[in-house]
Amino acid sequence: MKHIITLFSAAAMLTMASAQTLSIKGSDTLGAKLVPQLAESFKAAGNTGVKFEIAAEGSTTAFPALANGTAQIGMSSRKVKDDERTFCRTKGVYLKEHEVCHDMIVVIVNKNSPLTKLTKDQVAKIFTGQIKDWSEIGGAPGKISIYTRNTSSGTYKDWQKLAMGGRDYPSSSSKLAGNEQIAQEVAKNKNGIGYVGLAYSKTAGTKALSIDGVEPVGTNAKKYAYARLCYFYAPDKPSAEAEAFMKYVESPAGQDIVRKVGFIPVKDL
Repeated sequence: MKHIITLFSAAAMLTMASAQTLSIKGSDTLGAKLVPQLAESFKAAGNTGVKFEIAAEGSTTAFPALANGTAQIGMSSRKVKDDERTFCRTKGVYLKEHEVCHDMIVVIVNKNSPLTKLTKDQVAKIFTGQIKDWSEIGGAPGKISIYTRNTSSGTYKDWQKLAMGGRDYPSSSSKLAGNEQIAQEVAKNKNGIGYVGLAYSKTAGTKALSIDGVEPVGTNAKKYAYARLCYFYAPDKPSAEAEAFMKYVESPAGQDIVRKVGFIPVKDL
């Protein structure tokens, strides 16, 4: 799902003669909820004349946008790949990485499922299609419906690496655009299972599962199986408004927003 949010600010921290557009593109995990709230907070902190354009269409979309100059900041729930960094460099864009927050990829099922936990081995077998029915792992009989992110998502790739040993998703899995869409589908389907970022793991109608006995809460991030960092990428010489916004995100005020939205501040681990 495409998220375009346009916000206008007024006041003082960043003084400009006329409104400047700050275009931010990439990860749905960051862009659907966290970055819009950071932008609102940045505005409330008194920055002058910044217009935000936020497009949350998947981490993979961040790097072409940075290369062709249609984004000043790229959002990514995974590290940039070597070929993506090289492509940007061929266009004269030298990327610099900025840590935004820690995240945990949480396995969710319908709230009426009798399950409360899975093992890493069971998770791998479910998401690669080796386990097809809930009765095989102690649930009520019923075909497992798998919901995943689409291929432009950084989370799609992260999950394949972290939970599936690099193997392919089954052809029967449903690929959805964002965390919110996965949570909504699992909430409607008693046989559904999916994965979402930590900030989306308490969606009504769903239930988060413990993995190998570890509950998916922020305090367990160091020992949870599917934890990761999320990033901003920007040119090494960013625009004034991009630099001001990234510094704000890294500040105590920005990291407090990170915590309130449901992610884990960078310095908390």
